[in-house]
Amino acid sequence: MPRATDTAGASAPYYSQDPRGALKNFVLGEMMRGAGYAALFIAGVLALLFAVWGVGLLLPADSKNAPPPMPYSAVMAPADIAQV
Repeated sequence: MPRATDTAGASAPYYSQDPRGALKNFVLGEMMRGAGYAALFIAGVLALLFAVWGVGLLLPADSKNAPPPMPYSAVMAPADIAQV
C-alpha cells in the first residue's frame, strides 16, 4: 500500500484525493462492475438458448411432427361443438 511519503508509482495515494473525486471513481467502478456482471449473465442466457436451438437443428424432421406422447395432453374441442 502506498504511503503519503512514497513518490514512486502513482502520483498520489488514494487517500490524498479529493473526497468527491474518490467517491465518483468508486461509484463509477461499482456501476461498471455491475454492468459487466449483467453482460456476462445475458451472454450466458443467450449461449444457452443458442445451444438448445442447435440441438433442435440436429433432431430429425419426424420428431418435430410426431404426435404428443400423452394422448390426452392435446387440447381438443368437444365433438358436439365442433360439428357445424
